[in-house]
Amino acid sequence: MGQYGQGGGGGGGPRGLFHHLAFEAGGGFNAPVGNDTPYISWGGNFTLGAGFHFSKVFSTLLEYQFMDNKLPGAFISAEGTTGGDAHINSITGSPVIDLFPKKTNGIYLVGGFGYYHKSTNFNDYECCDVYGYDVEVTVGSFTSNQWGGNAGLGLYHRLGGDLYGPDSAGTSEVFAEARYTFIHTPAVTQNNGLGTTELIPVTVGIRF
Repeated sequence: MGQYGQGGGGGGGPRGLFHHLAFEAGGGFNAPVGNDTPYISWGGNFTLGAGFHFSKVFSTLLEYQFMDNKLPGAFISAEGTTGGDAHINSITGSPVIDLFPKKTNGIYLVGGFGYYHKSTNFNDYECCDVYGYDVEVTVGSFTSNQWGGNAGLGLYHRLGGDLYGPDSAGTSEVFAEARYTFIHTPAVTQNNGLGTTELIPVTVGIRF
């Protein structure tokens, strides 16, 4: 890599280092896939990340993602409750490979590996609040902590600037991506056969 600008804007100084920093924020929806579909339904997600541009092609991000999914009605009924949800919090390291680094519109490969915390909650109505109405409470909860991973493909549109040019401090891009996410979660009960969590989060957001 060459100089980042004129008048002392080289890559060795604080200004050059700042130009290498990456930030992202986004949100979207999650779709269940595989054998897990009887035990988890659709939901939403949001993602925050920060990292470093090593080159025009290769970057890494440390990402936090929260996924909120409902539970299918048949699964809830089998447990004898009236509602339920599954929450997944994750922190992963994610390399990003830009396949068209000189284009305004491009495609990138992305993956990740890290820590996942999943909480499956079953809710039911119990009597009563101070006004005499039934209230929904959590009557059962199962949690697990384990490693997991993801891999996918994304599209971006660069809004302006060159990642390594004189105006790189103003560079930003909007992106849309889909990742296959696999978590080897333990079974919620001994009999339902649930041994993995497989989802495809689709996320739209902005990166700087």
